[in-house]
Amino acid sequence: MARYLVNRVAAMAGILLLVCLFTYAVFFLFSPDPAVQICGKTCTPERIDQIRDNLGLDQPFWSQFLTFLKGIFVGRSYGDGVSAVQCSAPCLGYSFQSSQPVTDMMLQRLPVSATVAIGAAVLWLLGGVSAGLLSAVREGTWVDKTLTGLTLGGMSIPNYVLALVLQYVLVVRLQWLPFPQAVPFSDDPVQWFLNFVMPWIVLAVGYAAAYTRLTRANVIDTLQENFLRTARAKGLAPRLVWRRHALRPALTPVVTVFGMDFAGLLGGALITETVFGLNGVGKLAADSIAKNDQPVIMGVTLLAAFFVVIGNVVVDLVYTVIDPRVRVGT
Repeated sequence: MARYLVNRVAAMAGILLLVCLFTYAVFFLFSPDPAVQICGKTCTPERIDQIRDNLGLDQPFWSQFLTFLKGIFVGRSYGDGVSAVQCSAPCLGYSFQSSQPVTDMMLQRLPVSATVAIGAAVLWLLGGVSAGLLSAVREGTWVDKTLTGLTLGGMSIPNYVLALVLQYVLVVRLQWLPFPQAVPFSDDPVQWFLNFVMPWIVLAVGYAAAYTRLTRANVIDTLQENFLRTARAKGLAPRLVWRRHALRPALTPVVTVFGMDFAGLLGGALITETVFGLNGVGKLAADSIAKNDQPVIMGVTLLAAFFVVIGNVVVDLVYTVIDPRVRVGT
């Protein structure tokens, strides 16, 4: 198990290094000159050359990339002398448009994105798995057909449409909920819940529908396995057969999808955060794209990639708990 963990961590480090290399190449080799973006439209060529020299943009690509990697671990400075700008580790770049380190900008927004992601994940995981199991148990009945129709509708409706509908119904017409704002939990837990419940629902609906279909299909397939027939033949109670022998193996694919979906959301739910005006990482990415703030866009890309890679490793470790066959292989 220890060797398996070491191998996974080493592979994770290698993948993150490749992601950093690819992302850096895309944004700083194929995007507009960062010096021009920093200087502005009325800048002179001499001033642009001075900015390139101060930021090291006149250096070869590999030298710039190694400086970027060094900044992640030990920090770095932009420029020389009294005008130098310090960026402490982990430095993922510096936004000269906002005059802030990219890491600080993302850390300020990350609690909002994490709150949205965690709340939505709880809803879609509980709702999707429960509905999928119920649909499999009642296969072919009106319950199964009703849930199948609801899941199709949930997967079809776009997030922004559902968000606008919920805002009109729950906020404008019924006035049951306030328009979402990032209220800290420590200030008012009730208002915190009321402000985030609508974004949770909007994000959870589509995912819950997909998880319902996935769980249903996996449980039905598992019920055809020989060990399920053996369990029934031994006279085990139906609830025990469903809970211990049918649901547990069927959750393995669900864990895989959940790990990737949740990790991706931690990098920001762009559409949901933008529609509701929540200042999360997704909203930060949308604003940075509109302003062409390349360091911030690259930082958000690397943050999302980091969460996805970490989520993949966590999923592999959870496999060893859920599926004994994987544990034997390690």
